[in-house]
Amino acid sequence: MSDGDLFSPYQRDDIQRAVREAERLSSRRFAVHVGPSDGDPRQAAEKMHAALPDPPNTVLIHVDPLVRDLQIVTGSAVRQQVTNRQAALAALTMQTAFAAGDLPRGILSGLQQLAEFVRPPVTLHTDTP
Repeated sequence: MSDGDLFSPYQRDDIQRAVREAERLSSRRFAVHVGPSDGDPRQAAEKMHAALPDPPNTVLIHVDPLVRDLQIVTGSAVRQQVTNRQAALAALTMQTAFAAGDLPRGILSGLQQLAEFVRPPVTLHTDTP
């Protein structure tokens, strides 16, 4: 996570814990980048995502507060579990918190929601002889 001076140490720790919890819950990788985009925000987010250690299994949340832009990039394996509509719902949740001036809460909410969407389905098996 990069964030410049936007977050207190406590807020950074909260976000890092939320990333770890999202990864534990979903068995996928999550990354958060808060900072300026180098050029077009979508292209910058896709470039950052491609540079991550395991792009197919990673969700990147990129927030550029200067231009008020949010991008969610999902890897090819993740896209098999989360729809564009679900990602848009998570983005809407985040944007609502951002509009209220609460960047950390928006990121935490988005991470939690995306992890739930990407979470493997729970299956119950009953073996009756």
